[in-house]
Amino acid sequence: MPPCIPEHETRNTMNYIAHETAVVDDGCNIGNGTKIWHFSHIMSGSVIGENCNIGQNVVVSPGVVLGRNVKIQNNVSVYTGVICEDDVFLGPSMVFTNVINPRSQVNRKNEYAPTLVRKGASIGANATIICGNEIGEYAMIGAGAVITKPVKPYALVVGNPAKQIGWVSEYGHRLNFDFRGKALCPETGQQYEYKDGEVKRIFE
Repeated sequence: MPPCIPEHETRNTMNYIAHETAVVDDGCNIGNGTKIWHFSHIMSGSVIGENCNIGQNVVVSPGVVLGRNVKIQNNVSVYTGVICEDDVFLGPSMVFTNVINPRSQVNRKNEYAPTLVRKGASIGANATIICGNEIGEYAMIGAGAVITKPVKPYALVVGNPAKQIGWVSEYGHRLNFDFRGKALCPETGQQYEYKDGEVKRIFE
């Protein structure tokens, strides 16, 4: 977690706090309680929800949408075409792309492939997300993983190219399913069910 920003080094607005070195363009929509740290750039046309934490040296490009309580660690560029739902975690130096076949001499700004990161998903440090894929709710992407295809909700994926090695709870713990296809989160006691290749939380 970044240290508390001294008051004299912040810009206090009616609804968010930005470090004096941060650049916030006109035309952004930034929610209450959001904090923007050193040397970050929030570009015009981006939408950031309430209580987000934008780390150091982060770029949020035009058209990006971040939900509530999104946490972005240092050195992350969130490019046009990316949508992150509520409670998403983006680890240090992880990478998004938005063009499948980039060439310096070819303008492909009208060919951005969207990437959707669903509620509660976590993406580890130095992971790379190839554009055009959806990361399911509460999925966990391991550090350094390279995502080349969609990731299921609650899936735990690692490696290059990434492969699924298990399932996790909403609190990020490995789930061990019994013969009935049922599992409990060891921290919360939440119940989960594995059926037909999918995991769902059981609400009672």
